[in-house]
Amino acid sequence: MAGTFVEVSARDGSGSFRAYLAVPPSGRGPGIVVAQEIFGINEFVRATADRYAEEGYVVIAPDLFWRQEPGVELNAYTEAEWQKAFGFFQGFDMGKGVEDLAAAVDVLRARPEFAGKVGCVGFCLGGRLAYEVACSVPTVDVSVGYYGVGIEGALDKADGIRGKLVLHIAEKDAYCPPEAQQQIIAALKDRPNANVHVYPGVDHAFARPASPHFHKPSALLAHERSIAAFRQELGPHYDLSALWDMHCYHEFATRDVDATMATMVAEPYVNHIPTMTGGVGHDHLKRFYRHHFCHGNPPDTKLVPLSRTVGATQVVDEMLFCFTHTTEVDWMLPGVAPTGKYVEIPLVAIINFRGDKLYHEHIYWDQASVLVQVGLLNPEGLPVAGIETARKLVDESLPSNTLMKRWETSEGKPF
Repeated sequence: MAGTFVEVSARDGSGSFRAYLAVPPSGRGPGIVVAQEIFGINEFVRATADRYAEEGYVVIAPDLFWRQEPGVELNAYTEAEWQKAFGFFQGFDMGKGVEDLAAAVDVLRARPEFAGKVGCVGFCLGGRLAYEVACSVPTVDVSVGYYGVGIEGALDKADGIRGKLVLHIAEKDAYCPPEAQQQIIAALKDRPNANVHVYPGVDHAFARPASPHFHKPSALLAHERSIAAFRQELGPHYDLSALWDMHCYHEFATRDVDATMATMVAEPYVNHIPTMTGGVGHDHLKRFYRHHFCHGNPPDTKLVPLSRTVGATQVVDEMLFCFTHTTEVDWMLPGVAPTGKYVEIPLVAIINFRGDKLYHEHIYWDQASVLVQVGLLNPEGLPVAGIETARKLVDESLPSNTLMKRWETSEGKPF
């Protein structure tokens, strides 16, 4: 997905500046304005805009350093360019930056692709700006700030917050030390429309993939929380449960590889955790589906749904996966010839979406139980069970702790 650049006229009449614009695949949606780091509208900012467009938003990322030097695009990882970026930061007029973001919102709202409400997301300098926008720009309905710099010095403006505010703070951020974090938390904790999340053990820029401080688990969690806030306040709303059902229908019922891939983003990935099978990227995953999954499951394969939790960006599905091992099941039992054994295994699928398309699947099951059921693992003397794991999942009255030999030793003891 590649965006374009548009012109934004400054509200104070002093000139105009460029902004990167990205449009969702649907061609229309609510808006998000991205507030840059100190490195200008660089690859990270454009990729962020593209990612939010993939989530269903019309996204604009204005050049906020234009008053000092138009078209700044710096590399965050060389000393010379970092120093140059810091110089722009030191010369930056926060009030004019907020004004320029508001002007970008004006342009966004006037676009034919725009429909609905507007949010703001910012990083570093942009994280502070997202807070300032929440306090002073009524045309923005929700603001999300990542590791904002200097927010503790602007807490007197918090009474101006009208929309939703979400702040992501890095616990080890030298630019927002512990005392600053506590000030922010104390000032916002009683505001029902404000949420502050502190990410343990991570440093500034933990959400920027090329950063030496990048921490993927925290970045994923922060993004999920950000999207949840945007979905709640702006939409768009997708029926993720129905989208997942359609994906499974093509995987297991029609076994149509092209239709299965059509339910996914352009470059998806699937990871079956116990066996590390699946694929990363369109071509790798399509090869996997074509030759090792859709046409390789036994004829009597059945999914028995047990529970489903639907969030803003993902579905968590709990089910029983049932089959008779009459064909080689490459993804679950790679290299194992058919045994003719019947298998029932509890399986959990965590399915992440971008917009209305599947982005990735993480699939979990107990491989030891599968191996017991097909006769490849003798459970005697081992803390593993076979089909009993599936039976107990659907009937909680079955006895617990049957594998725990010491269970009897606690009989009659106080608890």
